[in-house]
Amino acid sequence: MLAGVAAASVALGVAQVVSIPFGTRADARTAVGSAVIDITPGPIKEWVIQALGPLDKPFLAIVVLVVIATLAALAGTLETQRRPLGSAVIAAAGVLGCAAVLSRQGGTLLDTIPTIAGAACGVLLLRVLMRRFWPDAEDPNGSGDQSDAGRRRLIMLGLLGFGVVTGVTGAVLVRLAHSVAADRKAFTLPQPGTTAPPIPADVQPKGVALPDFITPSADFYRIDTALVVPQLSRGDWRLRIHGMVDREISYTFDDLTQFDVVETVATLTCVSNPVGGNLISTGIWTGYRVADLLSAAGVHKDADMVLSTSIDGFTAGTPVQALADGREALLALGLNGQPLPVEHGYPARLVVPGLYGYVSATKWVVELELTRFDRAKAYWTRQGWAARAPIKTESRIDVPKRGQKVRVGPVVFGGVAWAQNRGVRAVEVRIGDGGWQRAELGASYSNATWRLWSLPWQAKSPGTHTITVRAIDNTGAVQTEDRADPVPDGATGWHTVTFTVVDK
Repeated sequence: MLAGVAAASVALGVAQVVSIPFGTRADARTAVGSAVIDITPGPIKEWVIQALGPLDKPFLAIVVLVVIATLAALAGTLETQRRPLGSAVIAAAGVLGCAAVLSRQGGTLLDTIPTIAGAACGVLLLRVLMRRFWPDAEDPNGSGDQSDAGRRRLIMLGLLGFGVVTGVTGAVLVRLAHSVAADRKAFTLPQPGTTAPPIPADVQPKGVALPDFITPSADFYRIDTALVVPQLSRGDWRLRIHGMVDREISYTFDDLTQFDVVETVATLTCVSNPVGGNLISTGIWTGYRVADLLSAAGVHKDADMVLSTSIDGFTAGTPVQALADGREALLALGLNGQPLPVEHGYPARLVVPGLYGYVSATKWVVELELTRFDRAKAYWTRQGWAARAPIKTESRIDVPKRGQKVRVGPVVFGGVAWAQNRGVRAVEVRIGDGGWQRAELGASYSNATWRLWSLPWQAKSPGTHTITVRAIDNTGAVQTEDRADPVPDGATGWHTVTFTVVDK
């Protein structure tokens, strides 16, 4: 069993080192993990996102390694009992890895070389170990020197450690060799010709610790399907616009300078955000109007969807109307005055105010296809999510936290509310079974951003209480109380928090 694990470890290490010239696209482990993400049913993926949030990708990586270790142990056991079944297991794993690599966006036969090299080394090492330490297949305990079991185990552990060190070193070298950190550092955002209005100081309510109106880039939520963050330089980037257009266009990064640079402030929201969840952030975005890019291609009148594609193969379907109705839908290059963080789409991504991210916010975008909703389906739509997904009116309580203890006396509660593309007119709060009270609102910046609220309250006596919040948008519609899960087009319901008042 240990021989199989040692052989697999070396195989993975060799594959990782050989992949250095090829980059992460040739990493079979990542390719298999990405394929698992693709074939996992939507409800299971949604459960994982809800349960693990940003830890979903590390969790999957660990699961892949556990599966590999299990198969490796099985290969070692089979090889000692019925040769060459164990070698066949490693070879089959290599074939599976090659298939996964070829299934990824842009995968080629050359990208399978590291996997083939690793599998070959794994099979060869397993055969050598069997002949040296288990020459008799009918004697799985080893018919060599029985007193040499300790040395045999030491050699296996040494090979296992060698594989781990080689693999980690290879992974680090791959990342360094293909990192776009230097490219990003060398990039200076173009100065916007159209700047966002200044953010007034009173957008932030006083007397309560609420999230910053502008989310720091380091705190911006991240939910996507990329197991490994794509590394795409400005020089390699291209944006192809095709499909139902008069002329196909391919933009380089330098080609974009012919368009006006726009700065806008917008709140992005993930459709997986549960009631009271934190998968929502607000940023200052710099980029080019998507409408300008599409206009140069000549969009056909009967095209109603833009199918955007990421460098890693993810797709999103966005209504053409949402890109041309006056909202600042951008091909964004910058966030909060700096080039996009790599994990948030550097060098370019889409930002479309008013739509959930799964139908609009494609990161590392390289393709825009003009098509129709009745002809094409995007990544999440194929898994049962709604094709059209405007963001719903929602609100959240940030203070108090669930289970928080509040001292008797004056206290200020608060939170955020959002109704992108409509705006928030009012927020109402209810303590226990009492009546609804109008919260104090921070200044309204725009309909594309969230709005922060606060409510002073007098805690008169010890006890357990609940606080509930709801928002009213600028059309006068009240946030629905009906509770619904995120699938298929966003969660609904009033956020309620239980807290306790205690003596001073």
